[in-house]
Amino acid sequence: MSADLSSVIAATTRWLVRSYPTAGGVLSASLAEAQARQAVTVAAWLRYPTPLDAALVVMAGPGGALRLDRISGAAPPEPPGAGAAPERAGGDGAGTPAGMPWIPVPREPGETGGGWRTWVDEVLASWAACLLTSPALADEAVAAALRGEHARGLPVDFRRLTAPDGLDREAAPLLRHPDLMAPVADLHRAGLLECLGAHRGPGAGAVAAD
Repeated sequence: MSADLSSVIAATTRWLVRSYPTAGGVLSASLAEAQARQAVTVAAWLRYPTPLDAALVVMAGPGGALRLDRISGAAPPEPPGAGAAPERAGGDGAGTPAGMPWIPVPREPGETGGGWRTWVDEVLASWAACLLTSPALADEAVAAALRGEHARGLPVDFRRLTAPDGLDREAAPLLRHPDLMAPVADLHRAGLLECLGAHRGPGAGAVAAD
């Protein structure tokens, strides 16, 4: 894997597990993080298929987590009249019903700042949400990613994403819940389907997105 993507993958994984946490202990947290990281890694390999693509996204910046934070409630709603279009499948896109006060999400223990959020990639978070909630998409995405440049010569294993066991599912009930993840997954689902279609080639049947 290109080292250029490591910070983006780590930050996007962190956003997912922080926004959709497990209720279990240390083992559950580790299993949930492993599933999220595998989903984000596959998404990153598809979205940025070459080392040059990876270097360019780091140079330009992945965009940050602001819109995602507004969906999850970690950031205040967009001010009225700001002119932004509503989020798909996310109500008013703010994650807060009209007339309700916004309450900040508590910081993680030991967290001193939110600089890591600038490394979050919204598209990767959305694609990862799609993969975590659709076994068919996960299988196809992993197969496509393993044919790419990033996987060459690496002993990669994405079984926690594509074949989660009972412990994995118990550790990540929110990350694996299609309805809860829909506001994030729907942001860029069309782009993921288009990407997979390009890997599939003309004439091949599309995989259902569940």
